[in-house]
Amino acid sequence: MLLADKWTDFELIDAGDGEKLERWGEFVLRRPDPQAIWPQGIRAGWNKPDAHYHRSQSGGGHWQTNAELPAQWHIRYPAGRNLPQDLVFRVEPTGFKHTGLFPEQAVNWEFFAEKITTAKAANREFRVLNLFAYTGAATVACAAAGADEVVHLDASKGMNARARENLALSGLDNKYVRFFTDDVGKFVEREIRRGRKYQGIIMDPPSYGRGPSGELWKIEESLYGLVERCAQLLSSDAEFFVINSYTAGLAPTVLANILSLTISPLAGGYAVAEEIGLPASGRDLVLPCGCTARWQPGDRK
Repeated sequence: MLLADKWTDFELIDAGDGEKLERWGEFVLRRPDPQAIWPQGIRAGWNKPDAHYHRSQSGGGHWQTNAELPAQWHIRYPAGRNLPQDLVFRVEPTGFKHTGLFPEQAVNWEFFAEKITTAKAANREFRVLNLFAYTGAATVACAAAGADEVVHLDASKGMNARARENLALSGLDNKYVRFFTDDVGKFVEREIRRGRKYQGIIMDPPSYGRGPSGELWKIEESLYGLVERCAQLLSSDAEFFVINSYTAGLAPTVLANILSLTISPLAGGYAVAEEIGLPASGRDLVLPCGCTARWQPGDRK
């Protein structure tokens, strides 16, 4: 399992009984998490969160605030060997329990940054395509690492606006990042016709969704064909193709098999997939947070 364990502004304190207790900067939030089917810890402070999200029996839910909580605030992911600066993100409690950021994805930010900084140290061009890009955390990480261009695509104008904000908060709004609000499949087809090539491709597809014009997406039916088409966008010196998934029941090996069947016949290399998770600070456990599959060139080490 890959662990996102380099945070300072975020902390998973505990998880259990279908919930998780987290610190986001100076504020503690209690939210649902269906993976946490074990009991809660008794010393973790479950009764004192600044805000608690309660699910509704009819769907959705609401936040109960126990302290004066700002509508939004900022947290930082620290600079490291491959990230030359801190990454800054806006977070807020939304009506769908989310905060606008998935902190476990830091394991992928580190991976992207290592690939990009190594290529740039060798004076190589590096262009990244980020699909289903949400609020742009991966976009920000790739820009910070020195990517020559990042193409950021999401079906939601609101998510793209938030991604622009995160880029500016990190002091990276001078980087060459192009934002598109479009259906992923249609955009990829146009990129193929244009002959565009990328050294890195990232996708974080939902289980189910619709594009800006109502285009239907079901991951079990749509993912393989999309990856197969995206394979045509990889350059001859490509360094990664990453698929992340939160879809319950979709094993990591499924994603690795898709990459092996679509990318490796064209570009060689190999694919691996693992769970990703967050270690709890309050006791000895790790909360699983989906899985990620990575294609890379060369031979498996």
